[in-house]
Amino acid sequence: MGWFQRKKKTQPAPQVSAFSTEIYKTLAANNGGFEGIYLEQPTISGVAMDSIDGSIPIFKGGDMYGVPEAQACWYASQSFIGYNMCALISKNWLVDKACNMPARDAIRQGYNINCDDQAIINILKKSAKRYHVNRAAREFIHLGRVFGGRIALFVVESTDPDYYEKPFNLDGVAKGSYKGISQIDPQWITPDLIADNIQDPASLGFYEPTYYMIGSRRYHKTHLIKFIPYPVPDVLKPQYNYFGVSVPERIYERVYAAERTANEAPQLAMTKRMLTMGIPDIASADKNTVAENMQYFLSMRDNYGVNVSDADTVFNQFDTSLADLDATIMTQYQLVAAASGVPATKLLGTTPKGFNATGEYDEASYHEDLESIQSNDLEEFLQRHYQIALRNAGLSVIDIDISWQPLDSPTAGEYADIELKKAQTDQIYVNIGAIDGEDIFQKISTDKESSYFGLERPDGFDESDDLGDEDGETDPLQSETRALGNAT
Repeated sequence: MGWFQRKKKTQPAPQVSAFSTEIYKTLAANNGGFEGIYLEQPTISGVAMDSIDGSIPIFKGGDMYGVPEAQACWYASQSFIGYNMCALISKNWLVDKACNMPARDAIRQGYNINCDDQAIINILKKSAKRYHVNRAAREFIHLGRVFGGRIALFVVESTDPDYYEKPFNLDGVAKGSYKGISQIDPQWITPDLIADNIQDPASLGFYEPTYYMIGSRRYHKTHLIKFIPYPVPDVLKPQYNYFGVSVPERIYERVYAAERTANEAPQLAMTKRMLTMGIPDIASADKNTVAENMQYFLSMRDNYGVNVSDADTVFNQFDTSLADLDATIMTQYQLVAAASGVPATKLLGTTPKGFNATGEYDEASYHEDLESIQSNDLEEFLQRHYQIALRNAGLSVIDIDISWQPLDSPTAGEYADIELKKAQTDQIYVNIGAIDGEDIFQKISTDKESSYFGLERPDGFDESDDLGDEDGETDPLQSETRALGNAT
């Protein structure tokens, strides 16, 4: 009959927190006295109790060497973004200006073709207009900066089916076979590597594809003019399709930060005032009544209405200061300009904030970049075109020189000042007898920047006359030079 007997209930153990001191009282009562838990203390000579022993816990990255993992992942995340994403980002107005402006400015002033035969110069100028060379050169640099590289192919119709697969040879260009300049983006190009490109690091063609597949045709690299704005090391070339870093990849993060910061400005301007109202005994007030009163207050709080309340209601208004907001916004845009290589004065059309606010250094640095584009990228492009144009016209290839016009266009006042200083210099040389009127005439009549360029000698002028004749008469050029000098 044991099931009728009531079992004794077991009392649950009291729940004691791990940080409670009750456990010490229990242990002391059971053991007849508790003196505490003994924990072995570190004994390192010369080290305080709260100092570390030189090692770093594993969870803090103590087992890593070199770049910390978080920083390494941040840099690794800024890798190749893909050509479709480059094209998508380049639609942004700021990115488009950063890619297009250097291309337009590099060829804006133009260039001169120099050789010994004026007839050949005229032929080459006509070929530049026929094949739209300036437009092709601008597009070559513009879209090359968008995608991190671009290839220009000079299309020649040849009877040789392997013309493009063989190294480029000017003798293979027949008269009338030149059709124009075709440009290809990197996403339509497949590098065709040979053993020399990947096996021998000491090879001249190591990690530089000898052939490229464009469509279904194989092209030798000498037929192509390749533009890479920002090259990458050899180890990264396969990832970038053997091209380089694009401008959108360099600035997309900074452009996003600048645009978001600029969009924050109107929101801050419209929400910079925050009004707080202290209502007495708000906890016991009727919520509907409070809502009606708040709606009435919102309609009366502007300058055209007057809000009336009891003496216990307290109003406070807090205004957000917008004093340095413009500097914050401009700083973000200046970071975009720095990353793209285009000065903020050109990119934004405004004076930069901070040191050197005139932007003179940025303009000088920008002109250096444009000169680098002209000499390193565009000159090879133009030389190839003019060589093929000569062969296309049935002429032999001769050496031509391309001289670029100055990037900065002087104003009318600056031109006048330059001519005045030249005239004063000529007058000094005349006074010391180094040159005469004939030398000055030849100089000003052949100087393309002179106001007297192309001037012909008047009829009846005696070339033997000097500036100081024995009869004491003054040469007309000397009088003109002195009059120009005294005009100041």
